[in-house]
Amino acid sequence: MPKMKISKEFKFDSAHFLPHVPPDHKCANMHGHTYCIEVHVEGELDPKLGWVIDFNDVKKVVDPLVDQLDHKVLNEIEGLENPTAEMIAVWLWNKIQPDLPQLAQVIVKENPTNVCIYSGE
Repeated sequence: MPKMKISKEFKFDSAHFLPHVPPDHKCANMHGHTYCIEVHVEGELDPKLGWVIDFNDVKKVVDPLVDQLDHKVLNEIEGLENPTAEMIAVWLWNKIQPDLPQLAQVIVKENPTNVCIYSGE
């Protein structure tokens, strides 16, 4: 059976600041983003079901994490004290991968032009 990659998109709104940038950097101030994340899963197409994984199974794993982030100050979440897009991607990967071993990629978009792509280590 062919190997394929599927993705599911999630959105959340959060505030953050970057504590390690110079004080005059605009991201040193508290500000917010409407984040868009994509969770990509890769695997062989199931010959009977006709899918790589049920999209609902991805949702069951990721929704509780989105709930932890939505309308929160990211700096206050353990592991996100320096909540760059890159650190958010790693945090999500580490939380998702144990329940979705087929995880191939996590994409974090702070906005349409600022994008981080993480494929594990």
